[in-house]
Amino acid sequence: TGRNATLPKNLLRFTPQRVLSASYSSLRGGSMCTNAKHMTSQANLNVSFLRQMRQKYSVKVVQPEKYFDKVLIANRGEIACRVMQTCKRLGIKTVAVYTDADANSKHVRMADEAVYIGSNVVSESYTNMEKILEAMKNTGAQAVHPGYGFLSENSEFANAVREAGLTFIGPNSEAINAMGDKIESKLIAKEAGVHIIPGYDGEVSLEQAVEAAKDIGYPVMIKASAGGGGKGMRVAYNEEELIEGYKLSQSEAKRNFANDKMLIEKFIEEPRHVEIQVLSDTLGNHIYLNERECSVQRRNQKVVEEAPAVVLDVELRKRMGEQACMLARAVNYVGAGTVEMMVDKNKNFYFLEMNTRLQVEHPITEMITRVDIVEQMLRAASGKPLSFTQDDIGIHGWATECRVYAEDPHRNFAPSIGQLTSYIEPTSTDGSVRVDSGIVERSEISVFFDPMISKLVTWGNTRDESIDRMIEALDTYVIHGVQNNVELLRDILTKETYRRGDLTTDFLKHEYPHGFKGVQLSETQYNQLAAAAALVEFSFLNQRYSDADKMSSEEFTIAVGRHETEDEKKELRVRINQDGETFHVTMLDSNTTVSINSDWTTADKILRAQIGDEKVILQVRKRRGVDMILQFLGAEFSLEVYNSREAQYKHYMPYFPPPDLSKMIIAPMPGSIISVNVQPGDEVKAGQVMLVMEAMKMQNSLKAAVSGVVKEVKVKEGDIVNHEQVMIELN
Repeated sequence: TGRNATLPKNLLRFTPQRVLSASYSSLRGGSMCTNAKHMTSQANLNVSFLRQMRQKYSVKVVQPEKYFDKVLIANRGEIACRVMQTCKRLGIKTVAVYTDADANSKHVRMADEAVYIGSNVVSESYTNMEKILEAMKNTGAQAVHPGYGFLSENSEFANAVREAGLTFIGPNSEAINAMGDKIESKLIAKEAGVHIIPGYDGEVSLEQAVEAAKDIGYPVMIKASAGGGGKGMRVAYNEEELIEGYKLSQSEAKRNFANDKMLIEKFIEEPRHVEIQVLSDTLGNHIYLNERECSVQRRNQKVVEEAPAVVLDVELRKRMGEQACMLARAVNYVGAGTVEMMVDKNKNFYFLEMNTRLQVEHPITEMITRVDIVEQMLRAASGKPLSFTQDDIGIHGWATECRVYAEDPHRNFAPSIGQLTSYIEPTSTDGSVRVDSGIVERSEISVFFDPMISKLVTWGNTRDESIDRMIEALDTYVIHGVQNNVELLRDILTKETYRRGDLTTDFLKHEYPHGFKGVQLSETQYNQLAAAAALVEFSFLNQRYSDADKMSSEEFTIAVGRHETEDEKKELRVRINQDGETFHVTMLDSNTTVSINSDWTTADKILRAQIGDEKVILQVRKRRGVDMILQFLGAEFSLEVYNSREAQYKHYMPYFPPPDLSKMIIAPMPGSIISVNVQPGDEVKAGQVMLVMEAMKMQNSLKAAVSGVVKEVKVKEGDIVNHEQVMIELN
């Protein structure tokens, strides 16, 4: 762009070979265009640009290494797109697979080829080994990248790929088997010299678990030997919880992993969840890419991650990293793997498990190490050595990742199904914001697959800078059409304990002991919201007038409430005055005035403003009549904005109270009925389990809110239910 121009360091994170090698390949094929004509035009333009660069600056263009000609990605969504991104940069053709629900998905459009593999039933599509192998053979794909989930840790699939003369981009089946079984992996780790958690060595029956817990001491962790992703795991603080947790965990394990073997171990209290990213090749090289902290979890599923970890110093990081490599070496590991550990309050660490795949949260490691982990997986699978030695791996800044889900944290994280009617991802000019997603505007979040929207990642020179950038990114993330967890994510990042780095795996329980109840506004924040609403309404009203006739002042009565509740709204009376580019909003009830400066227009979804001494960001989600919805601090607020005359008539409108739902058992999310524990005529007490349903591969016990007599049971075992469907009614 200019003779003295330099590329920001953040843009060099995915250039492990030569800067110009990556730049050249990005220009040639990395633009992710789906229009063939545009791609050809863009490619010609890029080649012309590079020719000019060579002539003007004597630049030597280095072609990237090519590990395979064509790779099939046996996955969907954001991880399929992520793998394709690196393949395109390296000049490798990609093949997508898809089901009915994914026919128009982003990963299908990104790929060079796409193969239909069946219905939305996972066993008939994404985990159907025969169909994946057939797709590889028919398209001429030399290798398969499994992503995470589905077939990524299936040793039978890895072995079948290799028996077919093709390449599985990951470890061998022996390593997958060894690390996939929590009992065997624990024994191997112990033999390799890795610290392990005290517990019972081997599989336990329910009776053995009860006896073992007496020796180990409560609390204990019951978990499925073949489990993962928080499924098939329960913590028990007494024998009653142990028995119930064992049965539920074993049932989940059998349904999700076709393996109901259980193990028991001591539950470490006040633990931090810290994991080590390892890379290995076929030549016996093993390195660690430092650590990630994943302590902010819900039901053992990670919510917010960061790298590096606050708790680790140089010496502890080295010890944990070396032990992770010892374990990888013990099973002749190849590719990318993650060794998960617990760190207690005294900085003792213990092995939990090894995930033999690309981890969901790998982007934060890439951000701080400037290593493209997917490329290193491709290198290792092709028989080449890793591009780095341990001495090459440093820590550059800090990275934070938030998992953005289509789920409602106000309703026990029930999945939200529907179409993304408006979708705009946050961006940055310096590479400090990264969004790994598999969706675009008008994409469908379906009941068939995980409701993840994206992985939002921010980078900063310091931890505080990374967090502040994440908060701004969440504020500018436009997601309409489905409920999402942005409000919770943002609130977590503003907690003093999080900002200090005082984290444990019980962080969410401690911060939200009664569940997440939503953002609670201070008086100052109410005033900021009212000022913004006044600015929005004033701007819309002034659109009707010519410049000469525009209003300079107006008075409003603004009723503010949470969008998802029927709670009584708080009323504020305000007057707005315009003075050039500045607006002055007076709160008439308190006689306080704030100034507001903003270049917002009625066509913008994002409203950035300086309100008083504070910079705020809001989203204007809806304005129709007197109704307005603004997103502020990640939360949706429903407002009614009346001018002085309209306010006089508002009090004459009838009020319709919401129905009493306490006597109904209502499906909190779409799912299937596992068991029904009552029948008409049964007397039940508040807190009694009425039925068990499964949703998103997790089983949930639904309990009676009040005591009463069962009036009607509307579902039976095996039924599929929709969100908010009434299943049981009480008298």
